Amino acid sequence: MEKTKAPVRGRGGRPPKTDTAKNCVMVRFTDGEYARFLALFEQSGTLSKAAFVKARVFGDEFRVIRSDRGTMEFAARLTAFNAQFRKIGVNYNQIVKELHAHFSPKKALALLYKLESETRELVAVGTKIAALAEEFRQRW
Repeated sequence: MEKTKAPVRGRGGRPPKTDTAKNCVMVRFTDGEYARFLALFEQSGTLSKAAFVKARVFGDEFRVIRSDRGTMEFAARLTAFNAQFRKIGVNYNQIVKELHAHFSPKKALALLYKLESETRELVAVGTKIAALAEEFRQRW
């Protein structure tokens, strides 16, 4: 009896690149130049310093991405508030259905009147929010 050989398996891992980046260039900065370099690097939004340097050497566009923490916080809160507003709308529809299902028409109308007055206040708050958002959009 002959021993059967185990199947030949290839090496694991990802396939090798055809054109590897094997040439290295070194640059030295003074403290002032390095501080300026870091400031430009942070403004560019590039993930690595090497990619940033390559882009500058080969003349790619220089994009500056600025993020204002206050603007981001305002947008996040506005988004959360909009989600709450939608939840209130869903709850409003459920309340109206339940009122018509479980109460007499006269009692349902009385309760709907109270709900309507609260809804007017909610609409006033919503219009104020929309005005603030529009003012914010025009300003920034």
